[in-house]
Amino acid sequence: MLWVKSFHIVFVASWFAGLFYLPRIFVNLAMVPPDSVAERERLLLMARKLMRFTTLLAVPAVVLGLWLWLGYGIGLGADQGWMHAKLALVLLTLAYHHACGVILRRFQRGMNQRGHVWYRWFNEAPVIMLVAVVVLVVVKPF
Repeated sequence: MLWVKSFHIVFVASWFAGLFYLPRIFVNLAMVPPDSVAERERLLLMARKLMRFTTLLAVPAVVLGLWLWLGYGIGLGADQGWMHAKLALVLLTLAYHHACGVILRRFQRGMNQRGHVWYRWFNEAPVIMLVAVVVLVVVKPF
């Protein structure tokens, strides 16, 4: 079980690293002047590659988490409210990841309608989600 848990932590940390950086690329894309085609294309290439890699990291993170939960019984039981909250945050993180894909496709089509300040605030969401998940897993407040 400790091997599964170790790799789960590594993949979750790596997945979140991608979710921390991808919206920063969106900030830069939102700031690209319309006449700077090369800069826009370079940032789009970076965002596409990071999105693909981040998605590849999310899959084992979720699979290993399910293995810990369902295979080893971590968090199973009526008195494990922290796990229900954590699972809600995992679903929220998956939705955020999906939203990043939607935003990237809008940038690729040239249909971005938000400014760089909005993306700076959007970039804070995964930090809050990660802090909440770590606190729930370590402290188990309920």
